[in-house]
Formats: sequence, C-alpha cells, structure tokens
Amino acid sequence: MADELVHYDVAGGVATLTLDSPHNRNALSAQLRRELRDGLERAIGDDAVRVIVLTHTGPVFCAGMDLKEARGAGAQDQGVNEFPAILERIWTSPKPVVARLAGPARAGGVGIVAAADIAVAAREATFAFTEVRIGVIPAIISVTVLPRLTPRAAHELFLTGDTFDAERAAAVGLINSAVPAEALDAEVERYVTSLALGGPAALAATKDLLQGETGRGMAETFQSMLATSARFFASEEGQEGITAFAEKRKPNWVP
Repeated sequence: MADELVHYDVAGGVATLTLDSPHNRNALSAQLRRELRDGLERAIGDDAVRVIVLTHTGPVFCAGMDLKEARGAGAQDQGVNEFPAILERIWTSPKPVVARLAGPARAGGVGIVAAADIAVAAREATFAFTEVRIGVIPAIISVTVLPRLTPRAAHELFLTGDTFDAERAAAVGLINSAVPAEALDAEVERYVTSLALGGPAALAATKDLLQGETGRGMAETFQSMLATSARFFASEEGQEGITAFAEKRKPNWVP
C-alpha cells in the first residue's frame, strides 16, 4: 500500500490536514484527492473538531492537478472530474477552514486556497492561474475563486497566467494575510484561536449566511463547469499543452 499523502491530526479542537507529496509538489493525484476528501469528511464529522487547518510539507502548497495522470486520459477519465466535491466540501464545511501556505499554489491549489474561509501565506509564496498556458481553462476553480477576487484582477490573472506574490494576493482578496515566513505559524494560530471562540452552531449558520445563493447553488454551478473543464483537459490543445509542460518546451501555439 502506498504511503499516505495526506496526514490527519487532531489537537486542541483543531484538525490539521497536511498534504505530503513533495516529490510532485503536492499535485492533486488520485490518491491525494481521495485522502484529502476522506480527511475533510472525518474532520467535519468529529464533534471534537472546531476548526480545520490545511497545510503542507515541502516547498510548494499545491501545484494543481497531477498532469502526469491527465496526459492521454479521455474527458471521462480526467481527475478534474473529482475535484468539485473537494472544493465544495471545503466551501460548505460547517466548521471554519484555514489554509496555511508556506510556499506557492498553482491552478487547482489556488482553488483550494479560495475555498477556505481564511487563508494565510508567507510573503515568499506565489500564485498563478496557469491553466491557459497549457491549453485548459480555470473553469472549476472559478466557482470558488471569482467570489474572492476583484473583477479587474480576475480578468488579468486568469487570462495572462502570470505569477503574482502573496502581498498582491492579499490586495485582490484571494488571501487574508501575507506575513514573513517566521511569523506564519503565529498568524495561523491567531486566526484559529479567534475562530474557536465562536459557538459551533453559530459559526455554521454564519458561514451559510455569508455564502448566500453562491453556496446554495454551488453544486449546480460546479456541474456546469465540469464538462467544459474535462473537455479542455482531454482536447488536442490541452494534451499538447500538458505534453509540452512535461517536455519542458513551449506548446505549438506559442509564436
């Protein structure tokens, strides 16, 4: 049996889910997706858990979908098909979710950051919506990202795929706080302590209030985005982009 890629720990009412697949920059492989989903369900179902923290080992928080698994797969077999359930569970969790980033997030990893209620990053962390550069689109993650970003920033960052730093991420609403690396754990602890002061039922109801129609219609929105996203991953352009990325060359559409 493969070593676990998501560690689950509970202490002091806080469930910590740690992505531990540094060899592929914590990419969302089938195993990691399954273990992350199971860990979220476990934390949500545990009455002793008051707050959930998502963190990571290695220098990268999450590089997005595992492109090795996406290469050569048809639309029905793309791992992206399973991703909406994870984002929706984070977004609709009755328990507050805090994302802790000591390093970069890309593509689907940014979707996870956006789905969390609170996101804190070290200033060294960077972000990018790299989908267009490999011939796919950020359809699924748009469901959690667009409610966070300012419209101008969304257009710029989705269309260019450019990398931006943690301070810019905070300025455009993607994360709550960008701090020096040595202050990251203290900042996460500050938020966790504040969240734990709220009544569990009150926190759950407040999350529902904050999400409004976005939260209640999320399943339908994800479903409408899913076919488009999987189609692009399996398309000729998407497969060329994924292959070019693996071969460390420019895709054939670049002048």
